[in-house]
Amino acid sequence: MRIVGKFILISICVMGIAELIPGVEVFSFWSALSAAIIISILNLFVKPILIVFTIPVTILTMGLFLLVINGLIIWIAGEILAGFTVGSFGKAILFSILLSLATYLVEYLLPPQRYHHRHY
Repeated sequence: MRIVGKFILISICVMGIAELIPGVEVFSFWSALSAAIIISILNLFVKPILIVFTIPVTILTMGLFLLVINGLIIWIAGEILAGFTVGSFGKAILFSILLSLATYLVEYLLPPQRYHHRHY
């Protein structure tokens, strides 16, 4: 149940961040929810591959190239989804920074997950 609440809160954050950045548009709550899910899937599968291929550049930039990778994930999500558009790559990087901060806040504010052990 915690994951559903997390996705709902992050979807609200996606809508709020889109209002802050001109050129980033989210057409509805369902588009924001879809964006949150697609971004999570891209972070799970595509981001590790991009990180491995760009290790030398990431080391040379002392990790700052990860901002570019995060922006690329947002850019790809904007290209995949019809209800979520990102005007430029720079806006995608700014969006990714703000979304990372918002996700951190959501994680901080949500109560920790409790594991219930069944005794048989």
